[in-house]
Amino acid sequence: MIDNNKIIAVIPAYKVAAHIEDVVHSIPSFIDEIIVVDDKCPQNSGTIIQRLNLPNLTVIYHQKNMGVGAAVMSGFLKAIDNSADIIVKIDGDGQMDCSYIPKLIDPIIKGHADYTKGNRFMDFKSLKIMPKMRLLGNSGLSFLMKAASGYWNIMDPTNGFIAINRQAILNLNTEKIAKRFFFESDMLINLNIYNMVVKDISMPAKYGNEKSSLSITKTLLEFPLMILRGFTKRVFFKYYIYDFNMASIYILLGMPMILFGFIFGVLKWINGIIYHVHNTAGTIMIAVLPIILGTLFLLQAIQIDINSVPKK
Repeated sequence: MIDNNKIIAVIPAYKVAAHIEDVVHSIPSFIDEIIVVDDKCPQNSGTIIQRLNLPNLTVIYHQKNMGVGAAVMSGFLKAIDNSADIIVKIDGDGQMDCSYIPKLIDPIIKGHADYTKGNRFMDFKSLKIMPKMRLLGNSGLSFLMKAASGYWNIMDPTNGFIAINRQAILNLNTEKIAKRFFFESDMLINLNIYNMVVKDISMPAKYGNEKSSLSITKTLLEFPLMILRGFTKRVFFKYYIYDFNMASIYILLGMPMILFGFIFGVLKWINGIIYHVHNTAGTIMIAVLPIILGTLFLLQAIQIDINSVPKK
C-alpha cells in the first residue's frame, strides 16, 4: 500500500506456464494483492501458480477461453470487489519489467492521471532491439489509434503494461470493452468518451523466447474494422450524445459535402466516358468545391479534437 492506496496486480494467463512464476516473484512487495486469471489455459498456468500458496494470491479460472480482454476485465472487477484503489495489469509472458510499476502508478497516486500505460517508443534502446515488423506495425497502429481514441498525445497503444484507478473502471461500461486483442485500444476509446486523463510512461520492452498468441494476419484483417468502429462510436457519443460543439457541426457539414462531391464527380466522369460528353468547368467545380470545403471542415474538427485531449 502506498499513500493509503490499495494496489492490486492483475495477470491474465494463457500459455504462459514457462514464465508465470518468474512474473509473480518479480512483483514488488508493496503490491497488496495479486490476481491471476487463467483463461482456460491449456498449460494449466493457474494451477501452476496456485501451488505457490502465496497468502496474497487469488486465481480465477475461466470455464472457456474468452480472450485476454475478458480475462483482464475479470481481474479488474475482482480487484474492485476487493477494494482496490489502483489496479496494475501485467502480462504473464515476462515481457514487462515490474521494477517500473512505481513509475507507472505515480501519476495516478498524485492525481495527475486516471490511466497510465507503457510506451516503448520513448526509449531509443528499446526501439533498436524491437523486431522491425513489430516496430513498423506499432507505428502505423499508433497513428490510427490517435484518431480513433482521441488521445493524440500518446504512442504505443497496444502496450499492455497499464495501471488504472478505481473510479475510471467504475465509470466504464465494462461489458462493452473488447474481449480479445483489441482490449488495450478499446480501453483508450472508452476512456476518452468519459474524458479520463491518460499518460504515457516511458519504459523498455523485454523480448525473450516467449511466443505470442496474436496472429499477424488476423490482426491485419480485424484491427482496421475495429478501429473504424471504435472511432465512429467515440465521435457519436462524445460529439453528439454527451456534448455538441463546433466539431459536431463541422463533421455534420464536412462529411456530406465530401460524399456529395465525390459521388457527383464519379457519376459525371462515368457519364462523360459512356456518352463522350466533355464536362464543363462549372460541372467540375460543383464536384471539387464541396470536397475542398468538406475537407477544410473536417480538418477544423480534427483540430478541435486534438485540443480536447483530457488533461486534468
